[in-house]
Amino acid sequence: MQPLFRIRGTSSLPKVTILLATFQGAAHLREQLASIASQEGVNWVLRASDDSSDDGTLEVLTQFCAAYPDRVTLRAGPRRGAAANFLAMLCAPDLAPAPVALADQDDIWYPTKLKKALSCLETISDAAVYTARSRHVDALGRPLGLSRRHCGAPSFGNALVQNRVSGHAAVLNPQALALVRAVGPVEVPFHDWWLALLITGAGGTVVEDDAVVLDYRQHGGNFLGAPRSWRARLTRAALVLGPQGRRIMSANRAALARAAPFLTEDARALLDRLDTAPAHGVARVHALSRLGIRRDAPAAQAVLTLAATLGRY
Repeated sequence: MQPLFRIRGTSSLPKVTILLATFQGAAHLREQLASIASQEGVNWVLRASDDSSDDGTLEVLTQFCAAYPDRVTLRAGPRRGAAANFLAMLCAPDLAPAPVALADQDDIWYPTKLKKALSCLETISDAAVYTARSRHVDALGRPLGLSRRHCGAPSFGNALVQNRVSGHAAVLNPQALALVRAVGPVEVPFHDWWLALLITGAGGTVVEDDAVVLDYRQHGGNFLGAPRSWRARLTRAALVLGPQGRRIMSANRAALARAAPFLTEDARALLDRLDTAPAHGVARVHALSRLGIRRDAPAAQAVLTLAATLGRY
């Protein structure tokens, strides 16, 4: 296999490690790898971790390794889902203390994606994670629209009930990587939501870039996908109100308990007050409001209000 993109004179460019988790991704993986190879203005290396795919994913990755033997490594994943796969890579003992970008297997990155992220992160001295907007496309790459803009600034109270870090766009600075590694692998359903919770809870920064930096492919294999239709929004609302929503929140809280030594005093106090707040009804809704626990969109906030009234959050 010939190199997809020839790279010259990269030694003086800022280094970034890309972590790619794969499972049964052969249908779209070549396009994603080509977009990674085409990144401009950075010196990238790629670590791919595969959860025992049997659809040709490993063959595609092996060919890419052969094309870029000094840049790409391939290892076996933990076989416990995408979140566990990404966190295992983030906490691998041999991962260098450099900026780290997370990559999904079926997207298409724009050439300046990583350069933009590193530029936004370079002046931040505390733990920080970069996230940006995406263009949604269907399985054939046809445009569907853009991801929405969030309102207000990210905060720990907001992160408790809403994830604003898109895993496919996430880039961590070395301080954020060190924080994740200090806590270690945790059992959470969504690795990107965990990054938002941990970094905001520890007093770090979520950098939300309004730039559109990738094509986010929507297809039948998406674990969650983007809520583009009312049907999709209702599905997410049902998730929040149902038993799966409780399991997600419970897992996040258990992970935060493990991370307690790394959280700010204010974050720990907020969690304590949340635990002692009324369990349901209007009093629960008022308690969440006083604590600054809210979602940023009116419809999503309405679902949270209903969940709090019913004692589901």
